[in-house]
Amino acid sequence: MTGLVHRGLAGQVVEMLREQILTGVLPPGSRLNEVEIARDLGISRGPLREAIGQLVSEGLLVHVPNKGAAVFAARPEDVAALFELRAALECAAARMAAHRRRPQEVIRLRKVCERSRKARETGRKLPYDLDLDFHRSLMDAAHSPRIAEQVWLVQQQVIVLRSGLTSRTTHTETSLTDHEAMAGAVAEGDADRAASLMEAHLALVETELLQTMQSEARNEEAPGAQRTGRSAP
Repeated sequence: MTGLVHRGLAGQVVEMLREQILTGVLPPGSRLNEVEIARDLGISRGPLREAIGQLVSEGLLVHVPNKGAAVFAARPEDVAALFELRAALECAAARMAAHRRRPQEVIRLRKVCERSRKARETGRKLPYDLDLDFHRSLMDAAHSPRIAEQVWLVQQQVIVLRSGLTSRTTHTETSLTDHEAMAGAVAEGDADRAASLMEAHLALVETELLQTMQSEARNEEAPGAQRTGRSAP
């Protein structure tokens, strides 16, 4: 890809790489070839390395000794720690949102749910950005920028892990119903219910993700197993 302008070049590269990581174009564990990427983008390696540094600080990339940068990957046993942090942050945020929400923020939450429901009714899987939009809207209603920043970093890592799976468990009917129920609890100012719904929702997402990761790991270890192509989010 060529034609990038020099103003904010590193920032543009950050967003390009972020999109490729979150959608699975660059799968978990894959190593970045700096020479190839710089050539394809028509840029020098300076802004590329700056972009890589930014994504390392966000946890989307990791430095591998003597090999450069690679996309974040985690073992099933690491997933519990991610969700433990995410639950602590998002349950607190759901409680805050129920106390602090403004009318326009409730409207936005409901509109995100409506868009997700319409997409679900078409029979297609929802893109990851609709799921993120709901959680971002909830963070906005909580009015806690520091919590929102940390939630965003953890959410990205979870999306990366999902992107490496050939079968997707996200955005199920249950998840969508959970979102709608949380939006209702926030709108009603029911902090206890909003936090409880978020806790149950994240526990379900964690269980489904772990089961899928473990199932695919067993399939890959089976004699003659062949990994199928990665589906779009």
